[in-house]
Amino acid sequence: MANKKELTVEEKLRALYDLQLIDSRIDEIRSMRGELPLEVEDLQDEVAGLNKRLEKLHVDLSSIETGIKEKKIAIDEFKEAIVKYTEQQNQVKNNREFNSLEKEIEFQNLEIELAEKHIKEMKASIESKKNNISDTETKLASRKEHLGHKEAELKSIMSETEREEQLLLEKSEEFMQNIEDRLLTAYTRIRNGVKNGLAVVSIERGASAGSYFTIPPQTQVEIATRKKIITDEHSGRILVDSALAAEEKEKIDAIIAKI
Repeated sequence: MANKKELTVEEKLRALYDLQLIDSRIDEIRSMRGELPLEVEDLQDEVAGLNKRLEKLHVDLSSIETGIKEKKIAIDEFKEAIVKYTEQQNQVKNNREFNSLEKEIEFQNLEIELAEKHIKEMKASIESKKNNISDTETKLASRKEHLGHKEAELKSIMSETEREEQLLLEKSEEFMQNIEDRLLTAYTRIRNGVKNGLAVVSIERGASAGSYFTIPPQTQVEIATRKKIITDEHSGRILVDSALAAEEKEKIDAIIAKI
């Protein structure tokens, strides 16, 4: 792999600031999306969960309805058995057989009572399931509508920014090739260590951009000479003079405008 071109300090500062401007624009694009991709993902998961719940409720409802049909069939069978045992009672020749059949009839009647109790409980469960289905369907419709709006919003933002972001990422990689590894490592470390992602900032009104700490006049003069790379002692950010910053911003803005 070829060595990177040896740059003057000023060229290094310009390259670093160019990279910062490109990366800041990428940050801006991603900030526009904000939490929207996560919102969409959460809503998709919620809709999937509600669909699964609805499916289970319908399966449960069908199972209960089948159970009721089975109980009704069983009741008919118990009633048939009672008729059969009652007819047999009329033909028995002793009390022992009569009493035995009487116990069978009592047992069948108890089975009928138990089955009817279960049917009553299952019918109550059906009402509860139907209410749950109705509530779930209402919630699902609401979540689907909300998801549709959010997906449309995200699609709109993505269509506006996705191509620009991809081209900017390519530009960022391109600019990195012109920066020596040591500086690139420092840039990345500083950028990852601050909330706004600014690793290279200009001097504004005697202070580093975004900072309230004044840069000593002598240091400002040194920065303006562009003979050495100077960092802000308070934030650790790399400092460039406002004139250089303005020139590079104009250049990068022109590049971005063509994207």
